[in-house]
Amino acid sequence: MEKKSAFLDTLFLLRKEECITIFSDIHEISKKEEQDAADYFQAEFEKERLEFLSDTLVCDTETAVWAAKIVYHSAQLHLIRENTAKDLNKLIPSFKGKRDVSSILSADLSLRFLPQIFSALHDADPEDPLVKLLENILKQFHYSAVGFDLDLEDTNWEEELKDKTYRKLYLERIVEKKSYRLAEIPYLNQLLIAEFGLHKDVFWKELKTTEN
Repeated sequence: MEKKSAFLDTLFLLRKEECITIFSDIHEISKKEEQDAADYFQAEFEKERLEFLSDTLVCDTETAVWAAKIVYHSAQLHLIRENTAKDLNKLIPSFKGKRDVSSILSADLSLRFLPQIFSALHDADPEDPLVKLLENILKQFHYSAVGFDLDLEDTNWEEELKDKTYRKLYLERIVEKKSYRLAEIPYLNQLLIAEFGLHKDVFWKELKTTEN
């Protein structure tokens, strides 16, 4: 009988049920588990790609697995902290790949669940070094944190959203999450109002037009 994988079981449960299991200790993730996760995310990416219909975007499986490990380890570290301080940078490594639309969307398959974990950790101890590591990751992959209170004032939005597919998805997520913080940024507000057209009140009646 094949041994169950805490890592893979966590991913499947998180994406299907949006809940997470905390295990009694942090299991080391094997190469086979990483490959199985890569195959899983490849399939999940293809499902989600039907929503944005782009032939140019492909799943960056390496980034998808990195993000999944970040989420898995962060969740486990919420309860299991004994003798983990020295391993934080190993368990929560910074992103070493190329940040582009494919990597952003691939990471989002898991990172969309990170803000809730971050909030729980922050509420428990705002000075926790893990909190800062996760905050930096969310700032880098802020598409996954739309609706969450992040300081993104240094973002060049015109450059960030130059890809039309990513721009469309980002605006849709702002609307889905009703993120006033982002929607009231003049550049984003202008894009949203233009997208809504005559149907603004249907999509977001309460949103005001922001002056530059």
